[in-house]
Amino acid sequence: MKSFLILLICLITVPLFGQQSITLEECYELATTNYPLAQQKQLLEIQNKLDKDAIATSKLPQLLLEAQATYQSDVIEVPIPNSNIEPLNNDQYRATLSINQLIYNGGTTNASLNLKNAQLKTKQKQVEVNLYQLKQQVNQLYFSILLTQESKLLLDAKQTQLEAKLKEVKSGIKYGVILPSSDKVLEAELLKINQQSQELESNKLALIETLSYLINQPLDVSTQFQNPLIENELQSDISRPELELFKLQTKEIEDSESLMAKQNAPKLFGFATGGYGNPGLNMLDNSFQTYYIAGVKLNWNVFDWNSNKKQRQSLAINKDIIETETETFKLNTNIELNQQQKEIEKIEEFIISDLEIIHLRKDVLKAADSQLKNGVITSSAYITELTNLFEDENGSGKKYGEKS
Repeated sequence: MKSFLILLICLITVPLFGQQSITLEECYELATTNYPLAQQKQLLEIQNKLDKDAIATSKLPQLLLEAQATYQSDVIEVPIPNSNIEPLNNDQYRATLSINQLIYNGGTTNASLNLKNAQLKTKQKQVEVNLYQLKQQVNQLYFSILLTQESKLLLDAKQTQLEAKLKEVKSGIKYGVILPSSDKVLEAELLKINQQSQELESNKLALIETLSYLINQPLDVSTQFQNPLIENELQSDISRPELELFKLQTKEIEDSESLMAKQNAPKLFGFATGGYGNPGLNMLDNSFQTYYIAGVKLNWNVFDWNSNKKQRQSLAINKDIIETETETFKLNTNIELNQQQKEIEKIEEFIISDLEIIHLRKDVLKAADSQLKNGVITSSAYITELTNLFEDENGSGKKYGEKS
């Protein structure tokens, strides 16, 4: 008995666990996570790390190995007779190893690293903006699936009502209350409904497959698509990734300005060079010698014909351009939000009138049903009223669904 109960529980719960359910928010998350473009964020992080590592090497000692062998057509000679100083060889050799260490560069390295961080955030936010556009595609697919589901429910209800009416009509024909062939009209309408039902199922399957590819998640006709909770009141505060992108672009320009301001700063290096060659530092010793040189050197571009200043002025103009783009985006978004709010208010008014129309259609259908039973009207007239009710119920959903 115990084994039978366990088996019964398993048979009941397996279908529950096997049925997949998904929400609109989950589709958003899956689309932004699994869409190929989302991989760019990780790739940008890897690229940024490599760039920063390359910049950071400027703080490390720089090694330079050089070697050369030359032959000169003439060499230096001491113009003193009987000096016993041998002239240099025409063939000369030299190998050196130099070490350069950056001591001070006015903060250029740190400014470059800050700029790379700003560029990474800007590029990643641009990816987010591009992924945000996927929401519109997800919305169109998801709500189209919901519409097909609602249309299928209405069509099934119409089919059930016609099948019940067909039984009544056949009974009426049998007892001579209703004209013969009235059932044929109903049967033809049922065949038409069956075609419409197949078309809806085919359209729904195509929409589900498209959404499945978009979010990279297996979906099928058995998947339950949950109705989302939609707020009628639109938020006045704009919260869009595009605005964050504009801010990050401005920050990137500011970091670029900071880097440019430091590029003309003095740069101080320490260096040391060790070598082996013939001749060495002593030009009068015509033999292979080892030698070294150590010291510090200063580089300072004192005047660059205002090139750096003009570049910073150009960056400042870019900031102004981004500011105008931000204001334009806010203006256009507010206009669109206002239009959507007006559309929502209009739809709410239409829904009230549509409900009244549907209520009246049901009363007309009820009267047609009584007339058909009494043989006052034909099956075609009854189907006309039933179709009118179905089209009003189904048409309002399509109309508002397309506008959403």
